[in-house]
Amino acid sequence: MKTSFRPLLDRVLVRRVESEERSKGGIIIPDTAKEKPMEGEVVAVGSGTRQENGAIQPLDVKAGDRILFGKWSGTEVKIDGDELLIMKESDILGIVEVRQEARKAA
Repeated sequence: MKTSFRPLLDRVLVRRVESEERSKGGIIIPDTAKEKPMEGEVVAVGSGTRQENGAIQPLDVKAGDRILFGKWSGTEVKIDGDELLIMKESDILGIVEVRQEARKAA
């Protein structure tokens, strides 16, 4: 049976993005020397934060966004065998946007 999870209010469900197993110089990094990545992909988001007047302010992130977060951010959970993080939107440092440079025709 597949479990579904919907974060509440300003919480975000994140899947860590695994880092490279080799350094830029080609050295293989063993699992014991790796730090947990601080980059992830947003899996699901809550409805937003409740303002003083009762209105809901939607979150800036959406499912599919690639984000950076603090080293100690979030709570680790296991859902259907996947290790995920639940964190507040305020724990997110920023959204990573990948830009492709336009190639010039020769």
